Amino acid sequence: MSETAKLTLEGKEIELPIVVGTENEKAIDISKLRGETGYITLDYGFKNTGSTSSAITFLNGEKGILRYRGYPIEQLAEKAEFLEVAYLVINGELPTKDQYDAFKKAITNHTLIHEDMRHFLKAYPRGAHPMGIAASMICSLSTFYPESQDSNRSEEERNLTIHRLLAKLPTIAAWSYKFSQRHPVVYPQNKYDYCENFMHMMFSMPTDDYTPDPVIAKALNKLLILHVDHEQNCSTATVRVVGSSQANLYASIAAGVTALWGPLHGGANQAVIEMLENIKKDGGDIDKWIAKAKDKQDPFRLMGFGHRVYKNFDPRATIIKKSADEVLEALGVDDPILDIAKKLEKIALEDEYFIKRGLYPNVDFYSGIIYRAIGIPTEMFTVMFAMGRLPGWIAQWKEMRENGEPIGRPRQVYTGENERDFIDIANR
Repeated sequence: MSETAKLTLEGKEIELPIVVGTENEKAIDISKLRGETGYITLDYGFKNTGSTSSAITFLNGEKGILRYRGYPIEQLAEKAEFLEVAYLVINGELPTKDQYDAFKKAITNHTLIHEDMRHFLKAYPRGAHPMGIAASMICSLSTFYPESQDSNRSEEERNLTIHRLLAKLPTIAAWSYKFSQRHPVVYPQNKYDYCENFMHMMFSMPTDDYTPDPVIAKALNKLLILHVDHEQNCSTATVRVVGSSQANLYASIAAGVTALWGPLHGGANQAVIEMLENIKKDGGDIDKWIAKAKDKQDPFRLMGFGHRVYKNFDPRATIIKKSADEVLEALGVDDPILDIAKKLEKIALEDEYFIKRGLYPNVDFYSGIIYRAIGIPTEMFTVMFAMGRLPGWIAQWKEMRENGEPIGRPRQVYTGENERDFIDIANR
């Protein structure tokens, strides 16, 4: 595009290229700004800064649009399998039947983790958070597969690393929880599909005959799809920045997991359940807590309502609400926490105060309800998020490496002391 933006600095006019994306997103390219002017831009939290161009995910928060590789999230969640969507975001196109069969077979063949990893898991204390265990276990995979650290590997070798990681994360996730509770681990069974196998490893005991519930498996499949990618969020940007140093895939993904662990990012659905538990402990008076939420002077905020990106509605919440209803009906769960959640949902969808402010139940609200209903512990919620986000992280890492992007190196505006002389300790 020949159009440019003009910036006047110290009486000198600078022309900056304007870049337009395929969905008509406009950006001012400031890549050469510092070199030509000595100036940098200051953008706290990178809220207005595009760190890269990407062909993976399109998100329009004002219109409630989310697409992976051009496919609407509504269609993928309704018609696709999680591994099918994983193939799509990583490779750019939906697989043919032969490609998909080969992809699933490659993942099925790598679900086991090295037995030595099981042994050193025992070093973690009882009650250790599964997210911390999962992050360190993912990073340690690079020591079991040292060839992954070669940045000049062939495409076939790189795909092997991708398949291993997709295959092993459900095992690592389930084992992280089992070990945190000092339960015996359950090995994967490749007769199950991706979601069923995880449920088997999470909820089975070595001596029982657990059969995954198809309603739960279907809901879990949708939840994972809805979390596959979400543009350049905190954890995704972390994966790309770490990967830009040519760190191996395992180390880069482990960094994304730790970024996701923060309560402002992946911990939102956990915060929903904690809020509901606090309401229950207080006696379950919904009207009281709704009044607190409406009171600007009260620090209480409803968790799981509204979204910083989606301004009118969260398209993922619209999809997963149906699954939440199906799971609760199928399981017939009698849980006062979930009763409180349904009452809050009804009020938020009907009360003018919440409608006017766009405080609708978001995907974190419904995912928290589903996870609790099917028996996944609260501390595992962020691990579940990581399982869903893994294909997106891999795709972003792969895209960044294939594009030959430079190492990430943000600038800063220094606000500390000017130069001063050192004073000996006796004279201070």
